Amino acid sequence: MLEHPNFDPVAFHVFGWPIHWYGIMYLLAFTQFVILGRIRLGLPHIAAQKWTREHIDDMLFYGVLGVVLGGRLGEVLFYQPQFFLANPQEIFMVWHGGMSYHGGFLGVVIAMFLWARKAKMPISSVYDFIAPLVPLGYAAGRFGNFINHELPGRIASSDLPWAMHWPGLVDPVHPSPLYQMLVDGVLVFIIIWFFARKARPPLAVSSLYVLLYGCARFFTEYFRTPDYEKSAFGITLSAGQLLSLPMILVGATFLLWSYFGKKPGQNHRSKRS
Repeated sequence: MLEHPNFDPVAFHVFGWPIHWYGIMYLLAFTQFVILGRIRLGLPHIAAQKWTREHIDDMLFYGVLGVVLGGRLGEVLFYQPQFFLANPQEIFMVWHGGMSYHGGFLGVVIAMFLWARKAKMPISSVYDFIAPLVPLGYAAGRFGNFINHELPGRIASSDLPWAMHWPGLVDPVHPSPLYQMLVDGVLVFIIIWFFARKARPPLAVSSLYVLLYGCARFFTEYFRTPDYEKSAFGITLSAGQLLSLPMILVGATFLLWSYFGKKPGQNHRSKRS
């Protein structure tokens, strides 16, 4: 059995101002976005679309706004509306943790749509370009949750070698932030990164990411203490699973459409009379 390191959420101080590990993880996430984006610029099918370093830097600004605003609003609306209604000042204290991935995802979708219109880039090209840059950023965020000893897992058997004593809890639990970091983040990154190395139909890369993340999150939620659960027809799902179901449906639908759907501009075959 393992013991949670129980890190101090504050990494260090600068002129008396606390620098939190959670914020460092977000900085790491944005840094890897730029680095991986520049690596993707070297792929022939990406270069053919006239992507530049300036595009990446410009997108990052929009992406940061989408992640922070969407993630925090998602946390407020999807998970803790009563708490934030009673403590509205906490909405702005993002260094305390509490960022919804699903809210951040919607925020980025909207932000990239706006950026694509501004840059006059095809929206499908924008989504497909950024999809492989997202999973490792997510993994960094989940490691931030682990450092902050947030999102503890469900109770685990003490015989499980990696069951963990969690700060403030008596029973050993699954270290669910690490599960989600490795499965929803690192594993999804490996698959989508190699898939995106070759030219794919429009929206195929982004659709596969949405599908993979939805499936991975649905699975890892079984090991995480749910924020809340809903039951219907004898089936009980956690909040994260409920929010992931639309991602699975949308991702699968658009992936099939990207390969088999009739695209705009395609000519219909003439029928014989």
